[in-house]
Amino acid sequence: MESALAAAAGLVALAFALCTLERWLDRRKRHELAWTVALAMFTLGAGALWLGASDGWNGATFRVFYLFGAILNVPFLALGTIYLLGGRRRGDGWAAGIALAGAFAAGVIAVAPLRAAVPAHRLPQGSEVFGPLPRVLAAVASGAGAMVVLGGAVWSAWRLRRRAGARPGSGRLAAANAVIALGTLVLGASGLLNSVLGQMEGFAVTLTVGITLLFAGFLSTNVRPARVAQPPVEDQT
Repeated sequence: MESALAAAAGLVALAFALCTLERWLDRRKRHELAWTVALAMFTLGAGALWLGASDGWNGATFRVFYLFGAILNVPFLALGTIYLLGGRRRGDGWAAGIALAGAFAAGVIAVAPLRAAVPAHRLPQGSEVFGPLPRVLAAVASGAGAMVVLGGAVWSAWRLRRRAGARPGSGRLAAANAVIALGTLVLGASGLLNSVLGQMEGFAVTLTVGITLLFAGFLSTNVRPARVAQPPVEDQT
């Protein structure tokens, strides 16, 4: 069950990453590049979850999962929101900071000593394996990043909802942003699902459902409204 859900999450994240990559190659918008990087990280995190669930966990697999699935992916997703809503200059400043913080986090996870052996047949919580610093990095990165993505989606949905009567397609875009906000909430609910469904299955559920909702919202923002056919104008001369 867990390995199937993790594989599904990885495939959805990969498809999502390829879509954003295609858009970035076509338009060279920096928010789409940031989303592509974030979704590639989602894919790596889901791949590590699938490998651990199907073949057994070890220190290396858990480090990859923790780095890409719990620390780095959401901040880069948030960076895309900052570029989209805040502009290139502000986005470039945050990109430098997030890249430096990400490099620091990668170094910490690579060398952090394991407090206990990683259990082979279940996904442990970070507190079982790591000391305080990796867990603080995960909490701050995922929490702050999710707040940025959620806040940006809610604000965009509210703004577009106000324009629903004035601009064609605004209502659809507002609904798409609401779906993105919901997907962010689902991804952030891993702690609750872990306590109800069990650790490994909880992470797999949140990854699969959350990334699918984000992908659905993204696809909805790219559907162009149908043009209303105009009757031919008769020649009055």
